[in-house]
Amino acid sequence: MAKATLTISSRNYSSWSLRGWLLTKFSALEFEEIVTAAGDPSARAEILLLSPTILVPCLRHEGATIWDTLAIGEYLNETMPQAGLLPADRIQRAHCRSICGEIHSGFTTLRASLPVNLKAHFPGFKIWSRAQADIDRVCTIWRECLAISGGPFLFGARCMADAMYAPVVTRFATYDVKLEPRLEAYADLIMAMPEMQEWIAAAKAEPEEIEELEVEY
Repeated sequence: MAKATLTISSRNYSSWSLRGWLLTKFSALEFEEIVTAAGDPSARAEILLLSPTILVPCLRHEGATIWDTLAIGEYLNETMPQAGLLPADRIQRAHCRSICGEIHSGFTTLRASLPVNLKAHFPGFKIWSRAQADIDRVCTIWRECLAISGGPFLFGARCMADAMYAPVVTRFATYDVKLEPRLEAYADLIMAMPEMQEWIAAAKAEPEEIEELEVEY
């Protein structure tokens, strides 16, 4: 049986590629990576959020082709149910899907003003008020989830929600966003995962830079 393939773009800049890659890693599905160059027009459109139909990441497995990140997560949950990508409890599963949908379609100001850039660090970065509102909402989501589940991950055990919010954790690290102790501990946990460490190391080895995403202030 042929291995699954996952097409991704820049590890340094692409939040969607990171989500799809983490979901596939969490599922334990064996896969091969196909990396499109950051200069490729379709990859560039995805990274800069210019494409109305984002086609990266793209998972191909046993005749299925899935290019939406939420759809990838749902497919992997069906294919590899033992991985627990969604909580077993019906109410928690609905909650997980809701917050995953929220990060999938919302937080546009946060995306635009604090783009993912794993190589960079901007201590004391000045955050716009509208971006701060997005940050506050993310913190509320995390706070509520951790209060219900008891942690250490958003729904207790590691699941789809942690993969979907992982790029936000990297944004908070890059732009020096201050968090209350419990949320900081959660962010540290995400950054310390072996999968995140592998991704970050590969991101730092990437030679390409996308000028539009190199913040100057």
